[in-house]
Amino acid sequence: MTITASVRDTIRALRAEVAALHAELPRNQLVVWTAGNVSARVPGADLLVIKPSGVSYDEISPDTMVVTDLDADLVDGDLKPSSDTAAHAYVYKHMPHVGGVVHTHSTYATAWAARGEAIPCVLTMIADEFGGEIPVGPFALIGDDSIGQGIVSTLDGHRSRAVLMRNHGVFSIGKDARAAVKAAVMCEDVARTVHIARQLGAPLPIDAQDVDSLYARYQNVYGQA
Repeated sequence: MTITASVRDTIRALRAEVAALHAELPRNQLVVWTAGNVSARVPGADLLVIKPSGVSYDEISPDTMVVTDLDADLVDGDLKPSSDTAAHAYVYKHMPHVGGVVHTHSTYATAWAARGEAIPCVLTMIADEFGGEIPVGPFALIGDDSIGQGIVSTLDGHRSRAVLMRNHGVFSIGKDARAAVKAAVMCEDVARTVHIARQLGAPLPIDAQDVDSLYARYQNVYGQA
């Protein structure tokens, strides 16, 4: 594949951004050892930037990032891509609005995934970020695009920016890689809070119309213009 000069400049910037965003995963206690990954779509090209397989977070740098096409084939880089690359690539291929994908095995959210149970919308933060419950996706083996198929089929038509892949962990999406990392951080936070709430009793659901109102405000009004 021929990479134009402008696309190469974009890749250079994304290598730096994606490498820096990986630091947010251990900082927010979403991963251990070398698990987890962040990727970003390369605008204007059917390419993505992702973490290489089995590389320590202390060793991650812009130069260690790899570039693949949307068939998960290596296009640029010296290392083998993440074992989850095919899942990320499938999401980008079938969800054109997605610009970033993150995968973690964060403790509380993955505990919900191990039970095959969606996180109910019982907190305003869940309504704000996810627009309803955080759903469960099907079990799928690692190594091909089966996980990606499960992510897409579960999130298609759903407002959630995260899915709990059964017996596996969390995949989150966003308009860019930073937004996907934010969704992963917030998913773990609400998973922990709802788990604690359930130890005290039955959490109270938020009415659907209030969920809609909270989601619309957070997505369109909250923050700076």
